[in-house]
Amino acid sequence: MALSRSARSARLGVLATAAASFLAVAASSAPAPGSDGIGDAYFPGLGNGGFDARHYALDVAYAPDTGRLDGRTTITARATQSLTSFDLDLQQLQVTKVEVNGRPARFTRQGDEIRITPRGVLPQGRDFTVAVTYGGIPQPLGGPIVFGSKYGWMKTADGVFVACEPNAASTWFPSSDHPSDKATYDIRIKAPKGLTAVSNGRLISTYDKGDQTVTHWRESKPMATYLATATIGKFDVRTGKTPSGIPIYVAIDPVLKNSNSVDVYAVTAEATDYWSKVFGPYPFEETGAIVDDMPEAGFSLEVQSKPAYSAVRNESTIVHELAHQWFGDSVSVAHWKDIWLNEGFATYAQWLWAEHKGTRSAHDSFVAAYDARPADNAFWQIKVADPQRDTMFASAVYQRGAMTLQALRERIGDTAFFELLPAWTRLHRYGNANTGEFIRLAERISGQKLDDLFQKWIFTTGKPTL
Repeated sequence: MALSRSARSARLGVLATAAASFLAVAASSAPAPGSDGIGDAYFPGLGNGGFDARHYALDVAYAPDTGRLDGRTTITARATQSLTSFDLDLQQLQVTKVEVNGRPARFTRQGDEIRITPRGVLPQGRDFTVAVTYGGIPQPLGGPIVFGSKYGWMKTADGVFVACEPNAASTWFPSSDHPSDKATYDIRIKAPKGLTAVSNGRLISTYDKGDQTVTHWRESKPMATYLATATIGKFDVRTGKTPSGIPIYVAIDPVLKNSNSVDVYAVTAEATDYWSKVFGPYPFEETGAIVDDMPEAGFSLEVQSKPAYSAVRNESTIVHELAHQWFGDSVSVAHWKDIWLNEGFATYAQWLWAEHKGTRSAHDSFVAAYDARPADNAFWQIKVADPQRDTMFASAVYQRGAMTLQALRERIGDTAFFELLPAWTRLHRYGNANTGEFIRLAERISGQKLDDLFQKWIFTTGKPTL
């Protein structure tokens, strides 16, 4: 049967479309180098294109007397395109050998990027391993980003305090150093006998090797690179379980043992269990804390499974960092401009804790924060939904972010609000999310259009009218 002219034209159109699609697929899968960054506007060079990191096996040896770190990092990754070469992020340290799938690979260095060229093309969709041997003396980063403080790999009197947000993980291990590329971890730390090495997840083994102790930690849940730690020093360790049965590991520098009345172990146990009721099930295998004597670091960090405190902080700081286990650690930002999804939520958790304890309602905390700053204060000139790199940890990201959540709660009511929080952590558990996704979920659960509220509180500058 002959085709009519119109049918023949339609069929030719279909064939042309199919051919174009085939050519597009063929072109997209043609072997090519992976990009040297994931495209984050704040940190264009962080993360790497062309592969998805799946697992890190970190083997590091640290000598506190000299400050030298020697390491071998083995990354298991999946190629997301056919790769002729790919990058890893590594700052300062010197690379001596690279192997891909067990075979030596060529590499070049340009700034903080290592460009690795395997012997053959890495096929799209296939797993591969890359092992990097490296060493040197890690240096902390500085600048305006983290409250003007140094951060990253920081020497202490008896070891090292490791807290790497946002871009310092690559000062101590080669990685795809961006929260959008999460992976599981095995971290083995070799340090002199008499020191304790604390890391993420649960303790697998500890054994002596000559005058050194090797400690093996395993984080079996996906983790952003900046949340990894290898903190080393003299610590008093207490282990047990929270009242609900979650394993807990708390390490406190004995220098700080009697410097504050806060019972870190008790508050950690209580807050972990309480947030599990408000935010959804605790997302990791263990909870805890690392409390080190590090006065040069004026901050604490939500290290996954064990927040790191540079000194004994107050109870409110502990509940803030533990709230991050849900908001920031389990549900991580897709890009750093969405950092309010971490800090605004953890700050609001402090207000919820005060409400839970009966000391002040979240509404009163909101009013106090709002009234504390006049309209001409620079605080109100930060756009919370895109605060810019050097001010990504400005107080407005924390406080105005928290105000946004209280404004949302008062708009949609407690029933919808306290359904929203665990729904958010459930939908994006162990993944990444952005502000638009949170707004859409809030609208779906509340049945309301909320564009005006978020426009007023996080997308514009200036002091909102109440």
